[in-house]
Amino acid sequence: MSNIRGRFSKPADKLAGQYTTSLPVDQRLYKQDIAGSIAHARMLAKQRIITQTDARKIVDGLLAIQKEIELGKFQFKPEMEDIHMAVESRLIEKIGEVGRKLHTARSRNDQIALDIRLFTKEAIAETQKGIRALQKAMLEMAEKNRAVVIPGYTHVQAAQPVLLAHHLLAYFDMLQRDFERFNDSLKRVDVMPLGSGALAGVTYKIDREFVAKALGFSKVSKNSMDAVSDRDFIIEYEANAAITMMHLSRLAEELVLWLSVEFGYIEIDDAYATGSSIMPQKKNPDVAELARGKTGRVYGNLMALLTIMKGLPLAYNSDMQEDKPGYFDTVDTLQTTLTIFAGMIKSVKVNKANIQRALGRGYILATDVADYLVKKGAAFRTAHEIVGKLVNYAVSKGKTLAELDIKEYQQFSPLFKADVLKITIESALAARDITGGTAPNQVARALVAARKIVV
Repeated sequence: MSNIRGRFSKPADKLAGQYTTSLPVDQRLYKQDIAGSIAHARMLAKQRIITQTDARKIVDGLLAIQKEIELGKFQFKPEMEDIHMAVESRLIEKIGEVGRKLHTARSRNDQIALDIRLFTKEAIAETQKGIRALQKAMLEMAEKNRAVVIPGYTHVQAAQPVLLAHHLLAYFDMLQRDFERFNDSLKRVDVMPLGSGALAGVTYKIDREFVAKALGFSKVSKNSMDAVSDRDFIIEYEANAAITMMHLSRLAEELVLWLSVEFGYIEIDDAYATGSSIMPQKKNPDVAELARGKTGRVYGNLMALLTIMKGLPLAYNSDMQEDKPGYFDTVDTLQTTLTIFAGMIKSVKVNKANIQRALGRGYILATDVADYLVKKGAAFRTAHEIVGKLVNYAVSKGKTLAELDIKEYQQFSPLFKADVLKITIESALAARDITGGTAPNQVARALVAARKIVV
Protein backbone atom coordinates (compact mmCIF):
# COMPACT_ATOMS: atom_id res chain seq x y z
CA MET A 1 0.00 0.00 0.00
CA SER A 2 1.97 2.97 -1.29
CA ASN A 3 -0.34 5.84 -0.24
CA ILE A 4 0.14 7.71 -3.50
CA ARG A 5 1.08 11.32 -2.72
CA GLY A 6 -1.68 13.92 -2.72
CA ARG A 7 -4.66 12.53 -0.83
CA PHE A 8 -2.83 11.10 2.18
CA SER A 9 -1.08 13.00 4.95
CA LYS A 10 1.00 10.17 6.38
CA PRO A 11 2.58 6.94 5.11
CA ALA A 12 0.84 3.58 5.26
CA ASP A 13 1.19 1.40 8.33
CA LYS A 14 4.15 -0.91 7.76
CA LEU A 15 2.25 -4.12 8.41
CA ALA A 16 -0.70 -2.88 6.35
CA GLY A 17 1.70 -2.14 3.51
CA GLN A 18 3.08 -5.67 3.65
CA TYR A 19 -0.45 -7.05 3.79
CA THR A 20 -1.71 -5.17 0.76
CA THR A 21 1.27 -5.32 -1.57
CA SER A 22 0.99 -7.64 -4.57
CA LEU A 23 4.51 -7.01 -5.85
CA PRO A 24 6.00 -10.36 -4.76
CA VAL A 25 3.35 -12.06 -6.91
CA ASP A 26 2.69 -9.72 -9.84
CA GLN A 27 6.35 -8.87 -10.53
CA ARG A 28 6.05 -11.93 -12.73
CA LEU A 29 4.05 -9.75 -15.12
CA TYR A 30 6.89 -7.31 -15.81
CA LYS A 31 7.16 -8.22 -19.51
CA GLN A 32 3.45 -7.78 -20.09
CA ASP A 33 3.38 -4.56 -18.07
CA ILE A 34 6.27 -3.06 -20.01
CA ALA A 35 4.86 -4.19 -23.38
CA GLY A 36 1.54 -2.58 -22.52
CA SER A 37 3.22 0.63 -21.39
CA ILE A 38 5.28 0.86 -24.57
CA ALA A 39 2.19 0.47 -26.74
CA HIS A 40 0.35 3.01 -24.59
CA ALA A 41 3.17 5.58 -24.81
CA ARG A 42 3.37 5.24 -28.59
CA MET A 43 -0.39 5.69 -28.85
CA LEU A 44 -0.26 8.82 -26.65
CA ALA A 45 2.32 10.29 -29.02
CA LYS A 46 0.35 9.29 -32.11
CA GLN A 47 -2.68 11.06 -30.66
CA ARG A 48 -0.52 14.09 -29.73
CA ILE A 49 -1.37 13.72 -26.07
CA ILE A 50 2.38 13.64 -25.42
CA THR A 51 5.21 14.52 -27.80
CA GLN A 52 7.08 12.02 -29.93
CA THR A 53 10.26 13.01 -28.10
CA ASP A 54 8.69 12.21 -24.74
CA ALA A 55 7.37 8.91 -26.07
CA ARG A 56 10.82 7.90 -27.29
CA LYS A 57 12.33 8.68 -23.88
CA ILE A 58 9.61 6.65 -22.17
CA VAL A 59 10.02 3.69 -24.51
CA ASP A 60 13.81 3.70 -24.22
CA GLY A 61 13.50 3.93 -20.44
CA LEU A 62 11.07 1.03 -20.30
CA LEU A 63 13.29 -1.15 -22.48
CA ALA A 64 16.24 -0.36 -20.22
CA ILE A 65 14.16 -1.33 -17.17
CA GLN A 66 13.22 -4.63 -18.78
CA LYS A 67 16.89 -5.36 -19.35
CA GLU A 68 17.63 -4.51 -15.70
CA ILE A 69 14.98 -6.96 -14.54
CA GLU A 70 16.18 -9.73 -16.83
CA LEU A 71 19.79 -9.23 -15.74
CA GLY A 72 18.75 -9.35 -12.08
CA LYS A 73 19.82 -5.76 -11.49
CA PHE A 74 16.38 -4.30 -10.82
CA GLN A 75 15.53 -3.61 -7.20
CA PHE A 76 11.96 -4.51 -6.37
CA LYS A 77 11.41 -2.11 -3.52
CA PRO A 78 9.03 -3.40 -0.85
CA GLU A 79 7.28 -0.04 -0.55
CA MET A 80 6.07 -0.32 -4.14
CA GLU A 81 2.54 -1.70 -4.12
CA ASP A 82 2.63 -3.60 -7.39
CA ILE A 83 4.57 -4.17 -10.60
CA HIS A 84 2.98 -1.08 -12.19
CA MET A 85 4.26 1.25 -9.45
CA ALA A 86 7.65 -0.50 -9.37
CA VAL A 87 8.22 0.05 -13.09
CA GLU A 88 6.79 3.58 -13.16
CA SER A 89 8.84 4.65 -10.15
CA ARG A 90 12.03 3.35 -11.72
CA LEU A 91 11.12 5.05 -15.01
CA ILE A 92 10.81 8.40 -13.26
CA GLU A 93 14.18 7.80 -11.59
CA LYS A 94 15.76 7.13 -14.98
CA ILE A 95 14.20 9.81 -17.21
CA GLY A 96 12.81 12.34 -14.77
CA GLU A 97 9.55 14.28 -15.05
CA VAL A 98 8.78 12.83 -18.49
CA GLY A 99 8.22 9.46 -16.82
CA ARG A 100 5.24 10.92 -14.96
CA LYS A 101 3.41 11.34 -18.28
CA LEU A 102 3.20 7.60 -18.93
CA HIS A 103 0.15 7.10 -16.74
CA THR A 104 -1.89 9.63 -18.71
CA ALA A 105 -5.22 8.17 -19.91
CA ARG A 106 -5.02 4.93 -17.98
CA SER A 107 -5.57 3.45 -14.52
CA ARG A 108 -3.93 0.60 -12.71
CA ASN A 109 -7.33 -1.08 -12.99
CA ASP A 110 -7.24 -1.34 -16.77
CA GLN A 111 -3.46 -1.80 -16.66
CA ILE A 112 -3.62 -5.01 -14.62
CA ALA A 113 -6.54 -6.22 -16.72
CA LEU A 114 -4.31 -5.79 -19.77
CA ASP A 115 -1.28 -7.46 -18.19
CA ILE A 116 -3.18 -10.53 -17.04
CA ARG A 117 -4.86 -10.94 -20.42
CA LEU A 118 -1.50 -10.78 -22.17
CA PHE A 119 -0.17 -13.35 -19.70
CA THR A 120 -3.19 -15.61 -20.23
CA LYS A 121 -2.80 -15.58 -24.00
CA GLU A 122 0.78 -16.74 -23.56
CA ALA A 123 -0.26 -19.29 -20.92
CA ILE A 124 -2.84 -20.83 -23.25
CA ALA A 125 -0.26 -21.16 -26.03
CA GLU A 126 2.22 -22.86 -23.67
CA THR A 127 -0.45 -25.12 -22.22
CA GLN A 128 -1.58 -26.23 -25.67
CA LYS A 129 2.04 -26.92 -26.55
CA GLY A 130 2.28 -29.14 -23.47
CA ILE A 131 -0.94 -30.95 -24.36
CA ARG A 132 0.34 -31.64 -27.86
CA ALA A 133 3.63 -33.01 -26.51
CA LEU A 134 1.79 -35.42 -24.22
CA GLN A 135 -0.57 -36.42 -27.03
CA LYS A 136 2.45 -37.25 -29.18
CA ALA A 137 3.94 -39.35 -26.40
CA MET A 138 0.65 -41.24 -25.94
CA LEU A 139 0.37 -41.77 -29.68
CA GLU A 140 3.94 -43.05 -29.99
CA MET A 141 3.31 -45.54 -27.18
CA ALA A 142 0.09 -46.64 -28.88
CA GLU A 143 1.79 -47.07 -32.27
CA LYS A 144 4.67 -48.99 -30.74
CA ASN A 145 2.28 -51.39 -28.97
CA ARG A 146 -0.53 -51.54 -31.54
CA ALA A 147 -0.77 -55.35 -31.38
CA VAL A 148 -0.80 -55.63 -27.58
CA VAL A 149 -4.12 -56.70 -26.06
CA ILE A 150 -5.01 -55.89 -22.46
CA PRO A 151 -8.02 -56.56 -20.27
CA GLY A 152 -10.40 -53.62 -20.40
CA TYR A 153 -11.97 -52.80 -17.05
CA THR A 154 -15.20 -51.55 -15.58
CA HIS A 155 -15.45 -51.14 -11.80
CA VAL A 156 -11.73 -52.08 -11.77
CA GLN A 157 -12.84 -55.59 -12.74
CA ALA A 158 -11.66 -57.30 -15.93
CA ALA A 159 -14.47 -56.83 -18.44
CA GLN A 160 -13.59 -57.29 -22.12
CA PRO A 161 -10.37 -57.44 -24.14
CA VAL A 162 -9.21 -54.23 -25.83
CA LEU A 163 -6.14 -53.17 -27.72
CA LEU A 164 -3.70 -51.23 -25.54
CA ALA A 165 -3.56 -48.69 -28.37
CA HIS A 166 -7.34 -48.23 -28.10
CA HIS A 167 -6.99 -47.62 -24.37
CA LEU A 168 -4.22 -45.06 -24.87
CA LEU A 169 -6.15 -43.28 -27.61
CA ALA A 170 -8.95 -42.69 -25.11
CA TYR A 171 -6.54 -40.38 -23.26
CA PHE A 172 -5.47 -38.86 -26.56
CA ASP A 173 -9.10 -37.92 -27.19
CA MET A 174 -9.50 -36.49 -23.68
CA LEU A 175 -6.46 -34.32 -24.26
CA GLN A 176 -7.82 -33.23 -27.62
CA ARG A 177 -10.97 -31.97 -25.92
CA ASP A 178 -8.74 -30.12 -23.46
CA PHE A 179 -6.80 -28.55 -26.32
CA GLU A 180 -10.05 -27.44 -27.97
CA ARG A 181 -11.41 -26.00 -24.73
CA PHE A 182 -8.34 -23.80 -24.32
CA ASN A 183 -8.58 -22.84 -27.97
CA ASP A 184 -12.19 -21.82 -27.57
CA SER A 185 -11.48 -19.77 -24.44
CA LEU A 186 -8.76 -17.84 -26.24
CA LYS A 187 -11.31 -15.75 -28.13
CA ARG A 188 -12.68 -14.48 -24.81
CA VAL A 189 -9.19 -13.66 -23.56
CA ASP A 190 -8.28 -11.88 -26.78
CA VAL A 191 -9.97 -8.61 -25.79
CA MET A 192 -7.96 -5.44 -25.13
CA PRO A 193 -9.18 -3.59 -21.97
CA LEU A 194 -6.75 -0.65 -21.85
CA GLY A 195 -8.58 2.64 -22.24
CA SER A 196 -11.29 1.67 -19.78
CA GLY A 197 -9.59 3.76 -17.12
CA ALA A 198 -10.56 3.14 -13.52
CA LEU A 199 -14.10 2.18 -14.54
CA ALA A 200 -15.72 4.83 -16.76
CA GLY A 201 -13.32 5.27 -19.67
CA VAL A 202 -10.94 8.22 -20.09
CA THR A 203 -11.38 11.83 -21.19
CA TYR A 204 -8.56 11.81 -23.75
CA LYS A 205 -8.96 11.09 -27.46
CA ILE A 206 -7.06 7.84 -27.36
CA ASP A 207 -6.84 5.21 -30.10
CA ARG A 208 -7.66 1.90 -28.46
CA GLU A 209 -7.57 0.00 -31.74
CA PHE A 210 -3.96 1.15 -32.28
CA VAL A 211 -2.96 -0.32 -28.89
CA ALA A 212 -4.89 -3.51 -29.56
CA LYS A 213 -3.12 -4.05 -32.86
CA ALA A 214 0.29 -3.28 -31.35
CA LEU A 215 -0.27 -5.88 -28.63
CA GLY A 216 -1.81 -8.53 -30.86
CA PHE A 217 -5.43 -8.33 -29.69
CA SER A 218 -8.21 -8.95 -32.19
CA LYS A 219 -10.73 -6.64 -30.52
CA VAL A 220 -11.25 -4.08 -27.76
CA SER A 221 -13.60 -4.33 -24.79
CA LYS A 222 -17.10 -2.91 -25.20
CA ASN A 223 -17.89 -1.86 -21.63
CA SER A 224 -15.38 -0.09 -19.41
CA MET A 225 -16.91 -1.31 -16.14
CA ASP A 226 -16.91 -4.93 -17.28
CA ALA A 227 -13.40 -4.62 -18.69
CA VAL A 228 -11.75 -3.67 -15.39
CA SER A 229 -13.75 -6.07 -13.24
CA ASP A 230 -13.86 -9.12 -15.52
CA ARG A 231 -11.91 -12.16 -14.36
CA ASP A 232 -14.03 -14.69 -16.24
CA PHE A 233 -11.13 -15.48 -18.53
CA ILE A 234 -8.97 -16.49 -15.56
CA ILE A 235 -11.79 -18.58 -14.13
CA GLU A 236 -12.21 -20.19 -17.53
CA TYR A 237 -8.50 -21.04 -17.76
CA GLU A 238 -8.64 -22.50 -14.24
CA ALA A 239 -11.78 -24.50 -15.09
CA ASN A 240 -10.14 -25.84 -18.25
CA ALA A 241 -7.01 -26.61 -16.24
CA ALA A 242 -9.07 -28.45 -13.63
CA ILE A 243 -10.59 -30.67 -16.32
CA THR A 244 -7.18 -31.33 -17.87
CA MET A 245 -5.67 -32.15 -14.48
CA MET A 246 -8.60 -34.50 -13.84
CA HIS A 247 -7.70 -36.33 -17.05
CA LEU A 248 -4.05 -36.47 -16.02
CA SER A 249 -5.05 -37.73 -12.59
CA ARG A 250 -7.07 -40.54 -14.15
CA LEU A 251 -4.07 -41.46 -16.27
CA ALA A 252 -1.88 -41.27 -13.17
CA GLU A 253 -4.18 -43.68 -11.34
CA GLU A 254 -3.96 -46.19 -14.18
CA LEU A 255 -0.18 -45.93 -14.22
CA VAL A 256 -0.04 -46.49 -10.46
CA LEU A 257 -2.20 -49.61 -10.82
CA TRP A 258 -0.34 -50.94 -13.84
CA LEU A 259 3.02 -50.42 -12.13
CA SER A 260 1.98 -52.42 -9.06
CA VAL A 261 3.24 -55.95 -8.48
CA GLU A 262 -0.35 -57.17 -8.67
CA PHE A 263 -0.70 -55.86 -12.25
CA GLY A 264 2.86 -55.56 -13.49
CA TYR A 265 1.72 -54.37 -16.91
CA ILE A 266 4.38 -51.70 -17.33
CA GLU A 267 7.68 -50.33 -16.07
CA ILE A 268 8.74 -46.68 -16.04
CA ASP A 269 12.19 -45.17 -16.04
CA ASP A 270 13.85 -44.70 -12.66
CA ALA A 271 13.90 -40.96 -13.36
CA TYR A 272 10.14 -40.85 -12.68
CA ALA A 273 10.12 -42.95 -9.51
CA THR A 274 11.54 -42.83 -5.99
CA GLY A 275 12.63 -45.38 -3.42
CA SER A 276 11.57 -46.04 0.13
CA SER A 277 13.50 -44.81 3.16
CA ILE A 278 13.05 -48.21 4.83
CA MET A 279 12.09 -50.81 2.19
CA PRO A 280 14.94 -51.33 -0.27
CA GLN A 281 12.82 -53.19 -2.84
CA LYS A 282 10.38 -50.31 -3.43
CA LYS A 283 10.07 -48.30 -6.63
CA ASN A 284 7.32 -45.80 -5.98
CA PRO A 285 5.49 -43.95 -8.81
CA ASP A 286 5.78 -40.61 -7.02
CA VAL A 287 5.34 -38.47 -10.14
CA ALA A 288 1.98 -40.06 -10.90
CA GLU A 289 0.89 -39.93 -7.27
CA LEU A 290 1.82 -36.26 -6.92
CA ALA A 291 -0.14 -35.44 -10.07
CA ARG A 292 -3.23 -36.90 -8.38
CA GLY A 293 -2.56 -34.74 -5.33
CA LYS A 294 -1.81 -31.58 -7.28
CA THR A 295 -5.11 -31.99 -9.10
CA GLY A 296 -6.85 -31.23 -5.82
CA ARG A 297 -4.85 -28.03 -5.46
CA VAL A 298 -5.83 -26.90 -8.94
CA TYR A 299 -9.47 -27.54 -8.05
CA GLY A 300 -8.95 -25.45 -4.92
CA ASN A 301 -7.55 -22.53 -6.90
CA LEU A 302 -10.64 -22.54 -9.11
CA MET A 303 -13.00 -22.61 -6.15
CA ALA A 304 -11.03 -19.85 -4.40
CA LEU A 305 -11.38 -17.46 -7.34
CA LEU A 306 -15.05 -18.27 -7.84
CA THR A 307 -15.56 -17.50 -4.16
CA ILE A 308 -13.60 -14.24 -4.38
CA MET A 309 -15.63 -13.02 -7.34
CA LYS A 310 -19.09 -14.15 -6.34
CA GLY A 311 -19.99 -11.15 -4.15
CA LEU A 312 -18.17 -8.28 -5.80
CA PRO A 313 -20.18 -5.28 -7.03
CA LEU A 314 -18.98 -3.37 -10.08
CA ALA A 315 -16.37 -2.26 -10.74
CA TYR A 316 -12.83 -2.99 -9.45
CA ASN A 317 -12.34 -4.15 -5.86
CA SER A 318 -9.07 -4.98 -4.10
CA ASP A 319 -10.35 -8.51 -3.44
CA MET A 320 -9.44 -9.13 -7.07
CA GLN A 321 -5.77 -8.75 -6.20
CA GLU A 322 -6.08 -12.29 -4.86
CA ASP A 323 -6.76 -13.65 -8.35
CA LYS A 324 -3.11 -14.12 -9.23
CA PRO A 325 -1.47 -16.36 -6.56
CA GLY A 326 -3.78 -19.31 -7.25
CA TYR A 327 -3.90 -18.61 -10.95
CA PHE A 328 -0.14 -18.58 -11.39
CA ASP A 329 0.05 -21.76 -9.31
CA THR A 330 -2.50 -23.43 -11.59
CA VAL A 331 -0.66 -22.39 -14.76
CA ASP A 332 2.67 -23.63 -13.40
CA THR A 333 1.23 -26.87 -12.01
CA LEU A 334 -0.59 -27.79 -15.22
CA GLN A 335 2.26 -26.94 -17.55
CA THR A 336 4.83 -28.79 -15.42
CA THR A 337 2.58 -31.84 -15.08
CA LEU A 338 2.04 -32.01 -18.84
CA THR A 339 5.76 -31.77 -19.52
CA ILE A 340 6.72 -34.40 -16.94
CA PHE A 341 4.01 -36.79 -18.08
CA ALA A 342 5.18 -36.57 -21.68
CA GLY A 343 8.65 -37.65 -20.58
CA MET A 344 7.31 -40.37 -18.29
CA ILE A 345 5.05 -41.87 -20.97
CA LYS A 346 7.97 -41.99 -23.39
CA SER A 347 9.87 -44.07 -20.83
CA VAL A 348 7.14 -46.71 -20.38
CA LYS A 349 8.03 -50.31 -21.18
CA VAL A 350 5.15 -52.76 -21.61
CA ASN A 351 5.38 -56.20 -19.94
CA LYS A 352 3.60 -58.35 -22.49
CA ALA A 353 4.05 -61.59 -20.55
CA ASN A 354 2.24 -60.26 -17.47
CA ILE A 355 -0.54 -58.83 -19.63
CA GLN A 356 -0.96 -62.15 -21.42
CA ARG A 357 -1.36 -63.92 -18.09
CA ALA A 358 -3.95 -61.35 -17.01
CA LEU A 359 -5.96 -62.00 -20.17
CA GLY A 360 -6.46 -65.58 -19.05
CA ARG A 361 -8.21 -64.46 -15.88
CA GLY A 362 -11.60 -62.85 -15.29
CA TYR A 363 -13.73 -64.60 -17.96
CA ILE A 364 -13.41 -61.58 -20.24
CA LEU A 365 -14.91 -63.44 -23.21
CA ALA A 366 -18.25 -63.99 -21.44
CA THR A 367 -19.98 -61.19 -23.32
CA ASP A 368 -18.85 -62.68 -26.62
CA VAL A 369 -20.31 -66.03 -25.59
CA ALA A 370 -23.63 -64.29 -24.81
CA ASP A 371 -23.50 -62.54 -28.20
CA TYR A 372 -22.88 -65.96 -29.78
CA LEU A 373 -26.18 -67.21 -28.32
CA VAL A 374 -28.01 -64.12 -29.54
CA LYS A 375 -26.77 -64.81 -33.05
CA LYS A 376 -28.10 -68.35 -32.65
CA GLY A 377 -31.56 -66.99 -31.88
CA ALA A 378 -31.65 -66.39 -28.11
CA ALA A 379 -32.90 -63.14 -26.60
CA PHE A 380 -30.02 -61.17 -25.13
CA ARG A 381 -31.38 -61.23 -21.56
CA THR A 382 -31.82 -64.98 -21.80
CA ALA A 383 -28.32 -65.38 -23.21
CA HIS A 384 -26.96 -63.16 -20.44
CA GLU A 385 -28.56 -65.42 -17.80
CA ILE A 386 -27.29 -68.60 -19.45
CA VAL A 387 -23.71 -67.36 -19.65
CA GLY A 388 -23.87 -66.13 -16.07
CA LYS A 389 -24.68 -69.66 -14.97
CA LEU A 390 -21.96 -71.01 -17.26
CA VAL A 391 -19.35 -68.74 -15.68
CA ASN A 392 -20.54 -69.73 -12.20
CA TYR A 393 -20.07 -73.36 -13.17
CA ALA A 394 -16.59 -72.70 -14.55
CA VAL A 395 -15.61 -70.88 -11.35
CA SER A 396 -16.80 -73.84 -9.27
CA LYS A 397 -14.66 -76.18 -11.38
CA GLY A 398 -11.65 -73.89 -11.33
CA LYS A 399 -11.68 -73.65 -15.10
CA THR A 400 -11.51 -70.84 -17.65
CA LEU A 401 -14.08 -70.68 -20.44
CA ALA A 402 -11.42 -71.89 -22.85
CA GLU A 403 -10.93 -75.02 -20.71
CA LEU A 404 -14.59 -76.07 -20.93
CA ASP A 405 -15.54 -78.68 -23.53
CA ILE A 406 -18.59 -78.60 -25.75
CA LYS A 407 -20.54 -81.03 -23.53
CA GLU A 408 -20.13 -78.68 -20.59
CA TYR A 409 -21.37 -75.78 -22.70
CA GLN A 410 -24.40 -77.73 -23.84
CA GLN A 411 -25.45 -78.43 -20.26
CA PHE A 412 -26.59 -74.80 -20.24
CA SER A 413 -28.10 -74.43 -23.72
CA PRO A 414 -28.65 -76.64 -26.78
CA LEU A 415 -27.80 -73.59 -28.90
CA PHE A 416 -24.11 -74.12 -28.14
CA LYS A 417 -22.33 -75.84 -31.01
CA ALA A 418 -18.69 -76.73 -31.54
CA ASP A 419 -17.98 -73.34 -33.08
CA VAL A 420 -18.38 -71.69 -29.63
CA LEU A 421 -14.92 -73.05 -28.92
CA LYS A 422 -13.57 -70.77 -31.67
CA ILE A 423 -14.28 -67.64 -29.62
CA THR A 424 -10.89 -66.18 -28.80
CA ILE A 425 -9.33 -62.90 -27.78
CA GLU A 426 -8.57 -62.24 -31.44
CA SER A 427 -12.11 -62.99 -32.59
CA ALA A 428 -13.54 -60.83 -29.80
CA LEU A 429 -11.44 -57.88 -30.95
CA ALA A 430 -12.23 -58.38 -34.63
CA ALA A 431 -15.95 -58.58 -33.89
CA ARG A 432 -16.01 -55.02 -32.59
CA ASP A 433 -15.53 -53.61 -36.05
CA ILE A 434 -17.57 -50.43 -35.70
CA THR A 435 -16.53 -46.79 -35.66
CA GLY A 436 -14.97 -46.19 -32.26
CA GLY A 437 -14.55 -49.91 -31.55
CA THR A 438 -11.41 -51.79 -30.57
CA ALA A 439 -11.14 -53.92 -33.72
CA PRO A 440 -7.57 -53.75 -35.08
CA ASN A 441 -8.56 -52.09 -38.36
CA GLN A 442 -10.66 -49.48 -36.51
CA VAL A 443 -7.78 -48.72 -34.17
CA ALA A 444 -5.40 -48.51 -37.13
CA ARG A 445 -7.64 -45.83 -38.66
CA ALA A 446 -7.81 -44.00 -35.33
CA LEU A 447 -4.02 -43.98 -35.10
CA VAL A 448 -3.76 -42.43 -38.56
CA ALA A 449 -6.34 -39.79 -37.64
CA ALA A 450 -4.54 -39.01 -34.40
CA ARG A 451 -1.22 -38.64 -36.19
CA LYS A 452 -2.76 -36.03 -38.48
CA ILE A 453 -3.82 -33.99 -35.44
CA VAL A 454 -0.39 -33.80 -33.85
CA VAL A 455 1.71 -33.29 -36.99
